[in-house]
Amino acid sequence: MRIRKPYLLAAAGALVLAASACGGDNSSKGGGSTGAAEQTITYWASNQGTSLENDKEVLKPELDRFTKETGIKVNLEVVPWSDLLNRILAATTSGKGPDVVNIGNTWSASLQATGAFVPFDDNQLAALGGKDRFLGPSLAATGAPGQPPTAVPIYGMTYGLFYNKKMFKEAGIDKPPATWDELIADGKKLTKDGKWGLAVEGASVSENSHHAFIFGQQHGADLFDSAGKAHFDSPQEVAAIKQYLDLMADAKIVNPSNAEYANGTEAVQDFVSGKAGMLMWQSIATQLKQAGWTEDDYGLAPIPLPDASSGGKQVNAMVAGINLAVFKSAKNQDGALKFVKFMTSKETEQNLNKAYGSLPTVKDAYDDPAFSSKTIKTFQQILATTAAPLPQVAQESQFETLVGNAMNQMFADAASGKPITEDYVKGKLTEANQQMGG
Repeated sequence: MRIRKPYLLAAAGALVLAASACGGDNSSKGGGSTGAAEQTITYWASNQGTSLENDKEVLKPELDRFTKETGIKVNLEVVPWSDLLNRILAATTSGKGPDVVNIGNTWSASLQATGAFVPFDDNQLAALGGKDRFLGPSLAATGAPGQPPTAVPIYGMTYGLFYNKKMFKEAGIDKPPATWDELIADGKKLTKDGKWGLAVEGASVSENSHHAFIFGQQHGADLFDSAGKAHFDSPQEVAAIKQYLDLMADAKIVNPSNAEYANGTEAVQDFVSGKAGMLMWQSIATQLKQAGWTEDDYGLAPIPLPDASSGGKQVNAMVAGINLAVFKSAKNQDGALKFVKFMTSKETEQNLNKAYGSLPTVKDAYDDPAFSSKTIKTFQQILATTAAPLPQVAQESQFETLVGNAMNQMFADAASGKPITEDYVKGKLTEANQQMGG
């Protein structure tokens, strides 16, 4: 396999200054080597809730419980998704990072290739209860095949189609769409009076790259070949991304203003405020709860699958989720590993995944009635049957950045009325491919 690790490390080096600047003093507050400082670890958490402050509120009781049980204090910083990968990459080269960090599971192999993280070999996994304790799809997204993972899953997620039951009823729609033709037809019925059929985050690198993968799978596209060479501009991937863009450009069931949505909250807000009738997303339990919604108000269905005769794969979601990793440079590595054990314990998995509406990644956590709702059961079924992991290759994070940014540009052009042709899409993807050296 051709691993373009130097590209990744060069990118990390270029980001050190900026990432260190936004890291502040927290980036060097690991536990010390002796005395009381050993009883401190620094933890960078990802933004899973409605705000950074909401995450601190959710995490504080669990971190306090960890301190009570172990005597180890946790210095917590919740890092926005817009900054997280850059800061992690900077820390891999500077050695001035936290002890423990949340990572998007799609980054696992890319970050593993830096060599900056503690591998969880069989002995380490045994200390967490063994690999069989974890859900298979979630554990599969923790690093390159054939190598010990350098992270363990803590929050399980995947994509589904949320729909507004009231808007569906008012539009005369009696069930969620099962095909793409039905989704477009339903979207057109919903698009009226300042409301739209579907909300998307058209300027979000991560959301766009995730849908590039999902739609690509349905068209039979492979982003990388067996030698690790990128094929972002294959005919199948071009058709896939055009299909996604055409929800705005051709079907016109997406508000053109969505081309500016970038922070991971705006499309969700359009859905919960009744401005859009459908949303292809991961869990939005916290936002729905804050809006006073119950399962009487919304439904969750699988995203449509392709026709079985199309030659595409029966995939309608990616294995999404959050993993927990320990830096080799951690100043309190023992404390960090104790923290990983605590975070993957049954009680903590239940508490945090209930709070965030995500799926526990350990099997023994599912005896809690909170994980028996229709929404959770639907997500479980999707994750188990029709979700696929993004390629676990070192270049994956580059795919997200390059293709995600290309799609940002294409959505902006679609919003301005520019024709979205196959040649246009191919040209943008070829540019991304060339930057990969593909």
